[in-house]
Amino acid sequence: MPALGGRFDLDALNESISINESKMAEPGFWDNQAAAQKLIDENNQLKSKVDAYHDLTDQLENIQVAIELLEDEATPDPDMKAELDESFKKLQHDQQQYRLGLLLNGPYDHNNAILEIHPGAGGTESQDWGSMLLRMYTRWGEQHGFKVETLDYQAGDVAGINSVTLLISGHNAYGYLRSEKGVHRLVRISPFDSAGRRHTSFASVDVLPELDDSVNIDINPADLKVDVYRASGAGGQHVNKTSSAVRITHLPTGIVVASQAQRSQLQNRQTALGMLRAKLYEREEEKKAKEKAALEGDQMDIGWGSQIRSYVFHPYTMVKDHRTNYETGNGQAVMDGDLDPFINAYLQYQLEKDNPR
Repeated sequence: MPALGGRFDLDALNESISINESKMAEPGFWDNQAAAQKLIDENNQLKSKVDAYHDLTDQLENIQVAIELLEDEATPDPDMKAELDESFKKLQHDQQQYRLGLLLNGPYDHNNAILEIHPGAGGTESQDWGSMLLRMYTRWGEQHGFKVETLDYQAGDVAGINSVTLLISGHNAYGYLRSEKGVHRLVRISPFDSAGRRHTSFASVDVLPELDDSVNIDINPADLKVDVYRASGAGGQHVNKTSSAVRITHLPTGIVVASQAQRSQLQNRQTALGMLRAKLYEREEEKKAKEKAALEGDQMDIGWGSQIRSYVFHPYTMVKDHRTNYETGNGQAVMDGDLDPFINAYLQYQLEKDNPR
């Protein structure tokens, strides 16, 4: 990847684009349509980085011109000053998004993301916390122009959710959201406690990349237990009156996946199998990482089940990430989907961890 470790090399990007376009012009390029489309998508992503770089450069030059004009005026135009302030804010935002994109250099960072939320023990309290996280991630996805689709929704007994699986589709969705994997802890005055006592709730979030057919994961049909049931949505209303929802259990590992988003049982089966492939791939990658760490004598961080972030709403307001120590007192903004500062801090943390000075 030319933008290794968050650094930008315009010449390397342009060279990669040129090489890809030469391959695309070769006879027989479309003989393998899947490979051809993958190369086109990769090239489009490289071009988007170059275009974004030139856009930032143009914004900066326009701001510099505006500053010079204002400095030459005895009485600066207030409208021009206001426009300059807005230009600064836009440049700052676009630059932050661009830097985030440069840090996403993992093999599947560009993929769509499968995000699961599972409330911990605690009944209604934890299930309500799960629904708050569902709203938070849905808001975040919508703010970034991503498509957010509910693949599976299991309502809580009284309120909230028992579990939910989302497919968040868009460029770099997995790269951004992989930082959210782990346990999220909430401290608040419970709306379900008539005595108004403070409660602590937990919910686990799992994030997987949606994999295409280029990733080979062998699944033996004999290892699968398939159940079908009626799909239901938020609030328990039926989405489909037929048994179109599919639940698949992988017997050797005990992994369970489910899909009810599609109208047909066949489509839901294919979606669930895709989720199972992602989980089996993740399981194998985690196994390799542990073996590598053991050989190198490294102390592995606890992944699944680790508490990564606390959301405290009583007796004070603070959201803190325990890996990066980034924190904010604006808890409402976070619950409304303002996760980019946490994502940026995590990516920077990973960059420094993987490239120690």
